[in-house]
Amino acid sequence: QVQLVESGGGLVQPGGSLRLSCAASGSIFSINIMGWYRQAPGKQRELVARIISGDYTIYADSVKGRFAISRDNAKNTVYLQMNSLKPEDTAVYYCNTHPPRYDYWGQGTQVTVSS
Repeated sequence: QVQLVESGGGLVQPGGSLRLSCAASGSIFSINIMGWYRQAPGKQRELVARIISGDYTIYADSVKGRFAISRDNAKNTVYLQMNSLKPEDTAVYYCNTHPPRYDYWGQGTQVTVSS
């Protein structure tokens, strides 16, 4: 059983940066695709980035060129570097497999972009 714990969120001004981390209690080496998702108030959860074994990455159009997902299998950790943040990036961010497993959802980490 894998438990995922997200961290690194906070309050940042527009144009700022944050780096989110997702630490897995078990090995993610065998998990082919890991993803970062987000859910803004009143909206459905959406996939913003995913990384496939071999470090092939795919991004939602809304974050392409600003966000970068990476993984360190030795540390069982997935990262999301977020640059040029916008108010519309405000949401709770979660990591999970792709497609997501219902039993892997963690508490998420809040990202608020505001001046």
